[in-house]
Amino acid sequence: MGVTGAQSITSVILNSISDGVFTIDSDWRITFFNRAAEEITGVPREEAVGRFCWEVFRASICERECALKHTLETGCPVVNRAVYIVNAYGNKVPISISTGILRDECQQVIGGVETFRDLSLVEELRRELRGRYTFADIISKNHRMQQIFSLLPDIAESDSTVLIEGPTGSGKELLARAIHNLSPRRDKPLVAVNCAALPDTLLESELFGYEAGAFTDARRSKPGRFARAQGGTLFLDEIGDISPALQVKLLRVLQEKEFEPLGAVRPVKADVRILAATNKDLAELVEKGLFRQDLYYRINVIKITLPPLSERKEDIPLLVEHFIDRLNILRGKAIDGISEEALALLWQHDFPGNIRELENIIEHAFILCKGGLIKPEHLPAYLQAVADRPISGEGKTLAEMEARMIYEALVRNRGKRGLAARELGIDKTTLWRKIKRYGIKIPDSDF
Repeated sequence: MGVTGAQSITSVILNSISDGVFTIDSDWRITFFNRAAEEITGVPREEAVGRFCWEVFRASICERECALKHTLETGCPVVNRAVYIVNAYGNKVPISISTGILRDECQQVIGGVETFRDLSLVEELRRELRGRYTFADIISKNHRMQQIFSLLPDIAESDSTVLIEGPTGSGKELLARAIHNLSPRRDKPLVAVNCAALPDTLLESELFGYEAGAFTDARRSKPGRFARAQGGTLFLDEIGDISPALQVKLLRVLQEKEFEPLGAVRPVKADVRILAATNKDLAELVEKGLFRQDLYYRINVIKITLPPLSERKEDIPLLVEHFIDRLNILRGKAIDGISEEALALLWQHDFPGNIRELENIIEHAFILCKGGLIKPEHLPAYLQAVADRPISGEGKTLAEMEARMIYEALVRNRGKRGLAARELGIDKTTLWRKIKRYGIKIPDSDF
């Protein structure tokens, strides 16, 4: 068979596969463009052949981190790297690419080859999956958070006072906003005040407002947060920090449904729903005499306790993906994701600052990462030091961490595979394969 015949057979084969394939010569001009490449890019073969590859492909890595250039310079192929291209219609298309070197019969380099696979369906399924774990802008697959999600519509529908407990940075204000947005008061204001940020005298006037002449320099009346939240919701953040004197005045508002601005001669009706939050144990403060018991019972009609991020580490990949997507839009960048090594470092961290700390870490990485994947060297220095420190009870690879997460889910569900799989968001057969792969001993198995 002649060379022309062999080339013809090769073309038939390459045009029959679903992956896009194109080749370039030493001048970076396209020499072959298969049928799947036409479909994925929207560029006809006759328009692609002979043009520079970056003019046709328009990938997120073309300008700074060309995969083919890396392969041709180092001899190392790129395998299944996730990037975006812009097709002929101006739409972003997620793909995975692999690269290789083309050599002639004498093993001389004559160009490169790149194959790429359309990940649009995978991306759609990924968004659908993430949607299962997203509730009113709160993202979590943790079983405790999922229980909170299931209760939120009923909690929002009521007009009862809600106490949200959780460590700093765990998302208390986001949860309060979700309750308000789901409630019948959603069309009225949600007004927030951080009780720990103001001294007692200022906090009182900030909450209740004042009349002109109530004190020196009060030349005109000023409505307080209660007045501004009329008909809506007032979110009292860090309520555990208010003084005993202010606790008495707040209790009266909750009991009488009215308040008095400073310098006023008559009370004002308060049609306001109260949502309170604290990073302290209010029950413990009550026992110590630092928080009024009657006020505690008034705000503790419904209590929601948010777990720290260290107790819901299965949410880290979801949250990282969310922050990357958001920052890509805000910063006009095209960061593809996070490397397995960097994600492993995040998983090993205890996150005393919780979700807020994780968001700051990803924002820090965005400054240092010019494109492609976020790697360990893009993370803050204190996280990079974790790699050299043994972590008690946890593996240092993603596989070890996944095995631990599966085992803990099985423990929580008393060994029931179906319940554990549902909690983890995976199919029961997938869970069984992972149990066998990692050699996990099923606790208290009763199925």
